[in-house]
Amino acid sequence: MRESGEMYLETVQMLKEKMANVRSIDVATQMGFSKPSVSRAMSVLKRDGYLTIDEHGFISLTDKGKKVADTIYERHRVLTKVLKNIGVDEKTAEEDACRIEHDISDVTFKAIKDHAEKYL
Repeated sequence: MRESGEMYLETVQMLKEKMANVRSIDVATQMGFSKPSVSRAMSVLKRDGYLTIDEHGFISLTDKGKKVADTIYERHRVLTKVLKNIGVDEKTAEEDACRIEHDISDVTFKAIKDHAEKYL
């Protein structure tokens, strides 16, 4: 899974927390991408078994897609919290967490998460 796919799945997950039905246009609006670009990405993610799209265009994450989205979204939340706690402003913390969440190793993330749970 490439970073872009992770970002799409995370965005679907975040939108699902706010609204019952998510469509490609919602993802495009949230991410600031064109509808054709998002439609193409959704087709690839559907083909690869990460999500389904029903006859009304509503997107649902499969178990496989939800696992990836949950992992990335958890990383985003924890890293944002840690960065804000050490004095980074909210906007920068969100942006940096978004970049870090895709590249950080599982071992390092677990150590950061454990530290945050213990001390923050």
